[in-house]
Amino acid sequence: MKETLNRLINHEILEKEDAKQVLVNIAKGNYNTSQIAAFLTVYMMRSITIDELEGFRDALLELCLAVDLSAYNPIDLCGTGGDGKDTFNISTLASFVTAGAGIKVTKHGNYGVSSKCGSSNVMEFLGIKFSNEPDFLTRSIEEAGICVLHAPLFHPAMKNVAPIRRELAVKTFFNMLGPMVNPAFPKNQMVGVFNLELARMYGYLYQNTDKNFTILHALDGYDEISLTGETKSISNGTETMLKPEDFGLKPIAATDIMGGEDIADSARIFLNILNGKGTDPQNNVVCANAGIAIATVEGTTPKKGFEKAKESLMNGLGLKALKKLQEISKH
Repeated sequence: MKETLNRLINHEILEKEDAKQVLVNIAKGNYNTSQIAAFLTVYMMRSITIDELEGFRDALLELCLAVDLSAYNPIDLCGTGGDGKDTFNISTLASFVTAGAGIKVTKHGNYGVSSKCGSSNVMEFLGIKFSNEPDFLTRSIEEAGICVLHAPLFHPAMKNVAPIRRELAVKTFFNMLGPMVNPAFPKNQMVGVFNLELARMYGYLYQNTDKNFTILHALDGYDEISLTGETKSISNGTETMLKPEDFGLKPIAATDIMGGEDIADSARIFLNILNGKGTDPQNNVVCANAGIAIATVEGTTPKKGFEKAKESLMNGLGLKALKKLQEISKH
């Protein structure tokens, strides 16, 4: 690691294989915490290259506990986090709404590192069981239309990094990797990223896979469609700007989509929205994101996807998916 750190301090970049090896060595416990922290810090000071990102991704996918749910042709809705916006759990809510609309979801998530309440925090609070047992996950996706893949259970490689990330409490390149390393290897993916540069890198890396994808970055900084302005969208072979008008909506204010003060408050907002008691901006932002996920799988327009999502939310189908998952979690 000393040699790698010296290279990085001298502004050198790592080849794909070198980057991959560093992560494999971290997983093996070859480095001490100071070395890992120093390594993470380098990438807060400079941009990561495509080769480095690809190397890190390949290492994590190779080391993960894979689960085969390909028979369900699922989608993952996952943001990188790290946008510093402290919104409510939009992509997790959109996942349930998407499942309610009849599209299977393998939701990859983790505890919040740079935010107050990550996807796993709210799921755990609501009594969702985290498991990497294939039978439990198959039953979840079969009966509830969604299964939750809590990242630490599938990425043993990360156990040496998790405490350091918690102590640093700022976004690191692991935020960038999260959506890329879903252990179910879903063929469909909707990813939100925290800046435009990363959106382009994701687009480049995803074009070299057989994924059906949409990558989103709201131009005012959100790692999802925020409806506060325009959103850059990159998908298989096309790039476009999504405006609130594309969903038949007017722009909303940032204050309309703020998250809770703590995990309990976040869970309250979460249940409120699924119970059909959300505000119009809350409902619309969830359905816009779910709508793009639906459109990604079905190949329809954002507007049609949005309408289908709205139907799922307002008819209580998203709530039904959550209740089913809570019920399965008890057994």
